[in-house]
Amino acid sequence: MRLKVCGLTDMNQVRQLNDWGVHFCGFIFYPKSPRYVLNNNTTEAIKKVKGTINKVGVFVNEKEDTILKMVDECGLYLIQLHGDETPRACENLSNYVTTIKAFRISENDNILWKIKDYQDVVDIFLFDTEGVGYGGTGKKFNWNMLKGLSIRKPFLLSGGIQPDDVPELQNFMQDSVAKDLFAFDINSKFEITPGIKNLALVHQFFNQVNIL
Repeated sequence: MRLKVCGLTDMNQVRQLNDWGVHFCGFIFYPKSPRYVLNNNTTEAIKKVKGTINKVGVFVNEKEDTILKMVDECGLYLIQLHGDETPRACENLSNYVTTIKAFRISENDNILWKIKDYQDVVDIFLFDTEGVGYGGTGKKFNWNMLKGLSIRKPFLLSGGIQPDDVPELQNFMQDSVAKDLFAFDINSKFEITPGIKNLALVHQFFNQVNIL
């Protein structure tokens, strides 16, 4: 099972994740986030990070030309749109770069209705928890809402995943919806401070989910 570690701000930590074989690292390009990657890094420093790890840029309601500029300057392999981006905006961007569209899920959402207009215009979905404002909340939504659904597109499961969730994730993978499960996405529950990960926890979790 693939793993994405999001909200990284330390390029040395990214290099360590690459050495372990972690599949994706997420850099947040949203200035209001405490994990805004350009607070402490240049685009050149991000671009210099090489390896097999896939660099994902996370954007919130950003202008298309700004996103594509960051893709080029930082050497991003994928983008993740975490705001209120329209299907047309997503389609325009996905013509240039592999695009993930994030959906913030609340208890009363009809998930299939929420994703239907994006089905043919992005490459991957991500399901996160609804909260005030944009970005992650560090809280879980009810993963059972996904069970039995036919998503028909690869998706990332996000939203407050923590180190001791492996049995729950293993249970989730037994459901039919997991045929489209592409990766787990972790962030705040594996941190020392915003943007700085507890690498021991990440490594242990990666080894556990890698055999699921």
